[in-house]
Amino acid sequence: MGLPSAVLPGEPEARRGGEEGRDNDIVRETFERTGASVMGRRMFDAGERMWPEEAPFHTPVFVVTHTGRDPWERPGGTTFHFVDEGIGAALDRAREAAGDRDVRIAGGGATILEYVNAGLVDEFSIALSPVLFGSGVRLFEGVDADRVALEQVRVEPSPWATHVTYAVRKR
Repeated sequence: MGLPSAVLPGEPEARRGGEEGRDNDIVRETFERTGASVMGRRMFDAGERMWPEEAPFHTPVFVVTHTGRDPWERPGGTTFHFVDEGIGAALDRAREAAGDRDVRIAGGGATILEYVNAGLVDEFSIALSPVLFGSGVRLFEGVDADRVALEQVRVEPSPWATHVTYAVRKR
């Protein structure tokens, strides 16, 4: 379950990545408490091309889409379900599948923003790292500040990233 590793010229051996360290512990802890995930169609499309045959989720994943599709079962316990009835329906199905475990809104940014603005997120974590993947979505751009307040509840730095957790409160 190692995090992606990039080695920069002159980078110390201790920062070259691997299977251990606090960053991996945080990822492992997140996946251990997650019973189902939700993601947007663009994130699924990007991941479908890049994930290994055994997708990294190992739980049901509900993909918010405008086009229905039959479930896609992958080795290791991941089945992608395509939900074309909106974010509420995808979350309801994920909650049912998760039981007493967490539902993780895996992304992308526009999907997470939609859930935050709808008041459907209790807490979220961000791993800030100096690695850029495409143009992305600006952090917090589009949050409805008249309806949503973010309260920082935890910050944990590591050599690779700064992990920040926010509680989402209604105004």
